[in-house]
Amino acid sequence: MAAFLLGAVLLIVQPQIVPSRPAINSNAETSSQSVQRELLKKTSQKNDFKENIHSNGSCQQLPQTIIIGVRKGGTRALLEMLSLHPDIAAAESEVHFFDWEDHYRNGLQWYVNQMPFSYPHQITVEKTPAYFTSPKVPERVYNMNQSMRLLLILRDPSERVLSDYTQVFYNHMQKHKPYPSIEQFLIKNGELNLDYKAINRSLYYIHMQNWLKYFPLDHIHIVDGDKLIKDPFPEIEKVERFLKLSPQINASNFYFNKTKGFYCLRDSGRERCLHESKGRAHPQVDAWLLEKLQEYFHEPNRKFFKLVGRTFDWH
Repeated sequence: MAAFLLGAVLLIVQPQIVPSRPAINSNAETSSQSVQRELLKKTSQKNDFKENIHSNGSCQQLPQTIIIGVRKGGTRALLEMLSLHPDIAAAESEVHFFDWEDHYRNGLQWYVNQMPFSYPHQITVEKTPAYFTSPKVPERVYNMNQSMRLLLILRDPSERVLSDYTQVFYNHMQKHKPYPSIEQFLIKNGELNLDYKAINRSLYYIHMQNWLKYFPLDHIHIVDGDKLIKDPFPEIEKVERFLKLSPQINASNFYFNKTKGFYCLRDSGRERCLHESKGRAHPQVDAWLLEKLQEYFHEPNRKFFKLVGRTFDWH
C-alpha cells in the first residue's frame, strides 16, 4: 500500500513533457514569444479572427505564400510577374507585419485586413523584402503557419549593395537632400566598411541559417534575380511549379523594352512596365573597390551555396 501511494505521488509531481519546437538562441522566454502570446490572445485565441467576406464570394485571408526578400533583389518584379497568374491574389504594398512592432501588436486581424480579396481557388501573396534579414521574423511566420511556402529572390551580393545605395541616393535627391558618395560608405580607414548595412544585407548565408531553423529548405524557393532580369519566363515557370499552380504564364507575357532596358509585361493585350524607379543605373565605382567588394563576398557566397545545395553565377 505504501509503495502504491509513493508511486501515485511521484506521478503527480512528475513534470509534463513539453512538445519539441525549433531551437532558438536563448533558453529564457524571448520578447518575441511574449508578443506572440499577446497576439494570439488578442486575435486568435479561438482561431476566430474574421476573414472578411465580400458579397461576390471573395474574402480577405491570411497569405499562403510570402515573398520574404531580399531588398533590391527584384521582389517587386517577381510579384508583378507572378500576378499574371489568375490564381494569384497579391497585396499591393509592403505590409511589414512581422518586422515592425507597431504593426505586429495589432494582431492577425489587422494583418488579414491588409490582404487583397481573393477567391477560394486563389493563393494570397504578400511581399516585404525586409523579412529576410530581420532576425525575429522566421519564428513569427512559423508560429502563424508552419506550412507557409516562402519565396526568396537573390542577386549577386555586390550588385545588390550597389542597388541598395542607388535607391537611398535617389530618395535623397528627390527631396533635394545631399547624400555621400558610395565610396564614403564602402571604405573606412582604408578598409572595407563592414558596418555598412547594405553589406550585411548581402550576407545571405547568415540570414538563411535563421530561416532554416524553422522552415525546411523545400518550403523556401530561391529565385535567381539576375536570371529573372535577363530571361524572366524560365524563372517564373519554376515559381509556378513550386506553388503547385497550373502553367498559365507564357513567354508571350514578357517583352523587352529597349527604352527602359528591361523586360515589361503583357497581360490580355495590355502592356505595363515597372515603375521608373526600377532599373536605375548604378553609380560608377572604381574597379579596385568593386574587386575588393567581390573578394569579400567570395567566402560568404561559398557558405551560402553549401547551405542551400545550389550555386549561382556570382563573382
